[in-house]
Amino acid sequence: MGRFLFVTPPLTGHVNPAVGVAAALTARGHEVAWAGRPEVIRRLAGDGAKVFPCAVPRRLPERDASLKGPAAFRFLWEEFLIPLAEAMAPGVRAAIGRFRPQVVVADQQAIAGGLVADGLGLPWVTSATTSAELVDPLAGLPKVAAWLDDLLDGLRARIDGGPADPRMSPHGVLAFTTRELLGPAALPSRVRLVGPSIGGCAPTGGFPWDRLDPAVPAVFVTLGTANADAAGNFLRAAARGLSDVDGIQTVIADPGGAVGPVGDTVLVVPQVPQMALLARMDAVVCHGGHNTVCESLWHGVPLVVAPIRDDQPIIAGQVVDAGAGVRLRFGKAKPERIAAAVTKVLGDPGYRSAAEKVGASFREAGGAATAADHLEELLG
Repeated sequence: MGRFLFVTPPLTGHVNPAVGVAAALTARGHEVAWAGRPEVIRRLAGDGAKVFPCAVPRRLPERDASLKGPAAFRFLWEEFLIPLAEAMAPGVRAAIGRFRPQVVVADQQAIAGGLVADGLGLPWVTSATTSAELVDPLAGLPKVAAWLDDLLDGLRARIDGGPADPRMSPHGVLAFTTRELLGPAALPSRVRLVGPSIGGCAPTGGFPWDRLDPAVPAVFVTLGTANADAAGNFLRAAARGLSDVDGIQTVIADPGGAVGPVGDTVLVVPQVPQMALLARMDAVVCHGGHNTVCESLWHGVPLVVAPIRDDQPIIAGQVVDAGAGVRLRFGKAKPERIAAAVTKVLGDPGYRSAAEKVGASFREAGGAATAADHLEELLG
């Protein structure tokens, strides 16, 4: 049996897919350990997870909601990903020394995992929790690409990392999507489209399930866990707009408490058991985060996507191209526009049909089990 070390950033959406793959490997008798933030990993993988702690920067930066496009990209790398890699690198190196993994699985945003493993000559695989990097977002931007290469070269020198690109391992890339969502973009042969890995230990207790009427169409509104700085105006607009739509009920995830009092047909809660809730939904309004999009489509639920930044515009474009939803401009998402978009998605069965088609492709791809197959191939 093999030993696999998963290296993840302190971000729920990046740990969740790895949890499913780790569970599949464990079920086959392999030994699994983690390098990252213990409190984040154990909340999702369970209290029994073997976690080697990694530091994070003393103060993770908050991005101003106005940052978009190249400015947001630059901030992401300079202020978050590079400092995070420097902070995590000693913990990753210590985890490898103590656990002695045969294969390292490094999240695309935990770039210390790939660089340290590469420097030590270990087989490692990239866990691509979003498909944005697969379609080369810097194509046609040679100056930006050169700037990023320089950043990575400096990081390599400081942490004694290997020469490979930490975003796209030469040993393989596990991409948690399928062609039905990704589209026809050309991909390197090392990319494996395994479909979403559905896992995690999200409890379903505590949610007011009795507030949901199964006879009434239901809409879920969420901006994920990493967009609190930009969430307030949008969530308030969604609450106002959807409270005026007859014949629907709405659930809004509002971790920052931005919404305030609303009508009886809108339920506002700080957190939700997302996968369980999605099974009861008829439409989802979100920011275009890859996990939320894939979990919605897994259940055949069509979407209204209002991307904010980073990979979200790319994912939103994929949803629209697949026919599984409509797109709004985040900054222009007034109550009436959100209401009209939701009404359109609920009223046209073609969106539901397209969402179900993508969801079927996810199941056929195999998800965590297929990812585990590819990882086992590296054991030799």
